[in-house]
Amino acid sequence: MQWEIAIESLSKITVLSNPNNEPVTIIGEVEDLKCIGVGTDAAVFQYLAAPQYAYKVYAKDKVDKVKVEAEVYQKIGDSPFFSTYYGSGETFIVVSYEEGKTLYDCVLQGIHIPEQVVNDVELARDFVRSKELNPRDIHLKNILLQNGRAKILDVSEYVQPGNDLRWEHLKKGYEEYYHLIDGKSVPFWIVETVRKWYHQQNKYFPFFDDFMKLVQKLNFMK
Repeated sequence: MQWEIAIESLSKITVLSNPNNEPVTIIGEVEDLKCIGVGTDAAVFQYLAAPQYAYKVYAKDKVDKVKVEAEVYQKIGDSPFFSTYYGSGETFIVVSYEEGKTLYDCVLQGIHIPEQVVNDVELARDFVRSKELNPRDIHLKNILLQNGRAKILDVSEYVQPGNDLRWEHLKKGYEEYYHLIDGKSVPFWIVETVRKWYHQQNKYFPFFDDFMKLVQKLNFMK
């Protein structure tokens, strides 16, 4: 399997998780590995000699998710809404590298997010449910804008029960508020402030509309 040529390089890096839902920390640097994404549980790398693959390396205390996510990808199978799964190692899974920008980056850079992306995510969620999985943890960093369509990047929580409402809130935000920022570059500090507030909203704002009223006070939705 061609993707295995990256294993030695991957063994030279360590990924550590951080508290308070903050992005992981990467220890080590390898010339032929390029970090292309950082999340709260894992970091994603591209191996320069095999750029068609993406290697999602989990933090040391999150490696139990490797087997879970691999099994979810195998259940999903072939779908235009998700990456292709190729294999896994002790600390990582291997999927197809996907071109495009995350919706998080689109908001930062003022790149238009078409309604088709929202429709695609709805279709993807229906497809996932047909596989007896639970589509959740769908947010700006987990959705890629690819040629005007959506590609969903992280499926690790699809075996967990319950609805975290992240997609429902994101969809409502798009439908009711996105026109206020469409085509505008939103400063990084504002995006990160909103992200951190959102993780506290269940504690302080039981209703999403109350949360959005606070967000609008940042004066960038005009």
